[in-house]
Amino acid sequence: MVPQKVTIAALEGIPLIAEGDDLAGHICVGMDRAGFEAKASDVLVVAQKVVSKTEGRFLRLDSLTPGPRAYELAAATGKDPRFVEAVLAESVEVVRYRPGVIVVETHHGIVMANAGIDRSNVDADLVLLLPRDPDASAEALRTRLLERYGESPAVVISDSVGRAWRNGTVGLAIGAAGLPALLDRRGARDLYGRPLEVTMLGYADSIASAAGLVMGEGAEGCPAVLVSGLDWPRDTSLPASALIRPKQEDMFR
Repeated sequence: MVPQKVTIAALEGIPLIAEGDDLAGHICVGMDRAGFEAKASDVLVVAQKVVSKTEGRFLRLDSLTPGPRAYELAAATGKDPRFVEAVLAESVEVVRYRPGVIVVETHHGIVMANAGIDRSNVDADLVLLLPRDPDASAEALRTRLLERYGESPAVVISDSVGRAWRNGTVGLAIGAAGLPALLDRRGARDLYGRPLEVTMLGYADSIASAAGLVMGEGAEGCPAVLVSGLDWPRDTSLPASALIRPKQEDMFR
């Protein structure tokens, strides 16, 4: 069923998150303050950055010793060799590079710039890595909310990425729990009764991208939003890893 109305609401008042903080607890406070009920039909979208921070995914650049490949890519891209070494350590393959950016496949299988490593809103010599297992992080948050309320929204962990052939960044689901991250529409009928043969909807990506309109990309400080009004098969759940296209099917590599 196509929803008639979808609401995206910020959870306000969540403080700056540090390593070891109770992120789920802060989210519960934000939901209670806003008067939101915990419904299985809603989706909680949480920014990757706060998940990584609470999990302690910091790396100090001065702890790294760049290797020859790092120096080579640093010269080609204009980046700090130590930063490049961090990117290589979080990657399984360098896909493309040019001045200012290195596109890699991360250990998670996600193809993205600089392995998703972030230097914004952290101390000068620190970088922030992606969660080790974003799907597990999403499931852990969902479990905590279930324990607190007896019912929990689905959870999507989002990050911002660029796309082939397009300018600008959009939200991407790197972790998901409690909903089908990939929604298979094959076999459904179109308006003329013809069966859909190839349609598979990046459902969690669509939700993450929509939530990004409220979260913002800079100093807005809105790391969690609640998306209400969606409808999906409740008996179906697929993690965000299901969205990763196998390399042998990737026409861009």
